[in-house]
Amino acid sequence: MKISSIALAAVALLAAGGACAQSKEQFFPLLVYRTGPYAPNGTPWADGKQDYLKMINARDGGINGVKITYEECETGYATDKGVECYERLKGKGASLFDPQSTGITFALTDKAPADKIPLLTLGYGLAASQDGSVFKWNFPLMGSYWTAADVLIQHIGKREGGLDKLKGKKIALVYHDSPYGKEPIPMLEERSKMHGFELIKIPVTAPGVEQKSAWLQVRQQRPDYVLLWGWGVMNSAALKEAQATGYPRDKMYGVWWSGAEPDVKDVGEGAAGYNALNLNTAGTQPKVIQDILKFVYDKGHGTGPQAEVGSVLYTRGVVIQALGVEAVRRAQERFGKGKVMTGEQVRWGLENLALDQKRLDALGLSGVIRPISTSCVDHMGSSWVRVQTWDGAKWSFSSDWYQADDQIIKPMVRSAAEKWAGDKKISKRTPEDCQS
Repeated sequence: MKISSIALAAVALLAAGGACAQSKEQFFPLLVYRTGPYAPNGTPWADGKQDYLKMINARDGGINGVKITYEECETGYATDKGVECYERLKGKGASLFDPQSTGITFALTDKAPADKIPLLTLGYGLAASQDGSVFKWNFPLMGSYWTAADVLIQHIGKREGGLDKLKGKKIALVYHDSPYGKEPIPMLEERSKMHGFELIKIPVTAPGVEQKSAWLQVRQQRPDYVLLWGWGVMNSAALKEAQATGYPRDKMYGVWWSGAEPDVKDVGEGAAGYNALNLNTAGTQPKVIQDILKFVYDKGHGTGPQAEVGSVLYTRGVVIQALGVEAVRRAQERFGKGKVMTGEQVRWGLENLALDQKRLDALGLSGVIRPISTSCVDHMGSSWVRVQTWDGAKWSFSSDWYQADDQIIKPMVRSAAEKWAGDKKISKRTPEDCQS
């Protein structure tokens, strides 16, 4: 009996030790899609996210002494699999999710408030979730599909010599027929009313390999510009069809998920002149990328091929993970340095980001992104974006920084958020809740 008691005590001690060890680890769930038609785009994005976590552990010993752990879960970009991954990983101490898909984000938005786990949806997700007074747990940092659509119309208007010159023009939206592809439509419809251009909506069935009927419509309608809202193989397929039908690539503008190396490399010279938005710079020059090469790849711990380090989507993955880590760090400033943060605490960190240029320089993100600052009512923090152009061999920026027009964006966001609150029967947050 005595031996049994000692054994039980030993087991309890070991269990306590394990719990103690686990309590010093900040767990990051990584939803990815490395298989299927979206893998060429999803893989470098996922590699960048994982490599950043490896670098923080190797260079800094974690976040103020708290080691980072992570686990990937393959979604194949499918919403049902994404929800399964979420349910499986949330119980492992997850305090933040990057769904990596607008469809998955839609599905998780109803779950996040009950689970008290924030959703970081940088450059995607629900445009209305910029309004933190309704969407307490959603953070579409750095931009939404409404800000993207708004900037594209601004840029085309500038190209034409003024927004008034858009009257009578035709602008076609060739879009992925999914929540992602449909998100920009309300903004484009609003701009269409304002400026008098005709908006032609041309959906493409996922995954978008077959687009002949879509480009037949383009040929028949002869739009002045085509906006491409594609993802994965859909992007290169669209550019090949544009080439085959003779539509000028310099009259095509993609969202920031349609402007990476996998989208154009197989088309090469055939895509020359094609334009797309970009939220971040690319290349290996930034210090954050140099640190990843030094502390991760030089040690033989790189997640993917070194040749892709610094590519457009790889760098975006780094940016996403950097903002996630900074949310944890910001939360620690309030709730205790050297402690593991809960989902509620990380949500506060996301809502109180204050990354000025000095802080971006310290993070090695100088020149990669612009400063970002969030609040209770603004869960986006910034909407800076530039246009880049493919010359047949490489991407180069072809515009200055743009910002979305708040006079148009804010009323639309407020109206959509209020409608969401009414439909879901939820109350807007009180000033007291914003302080908590």
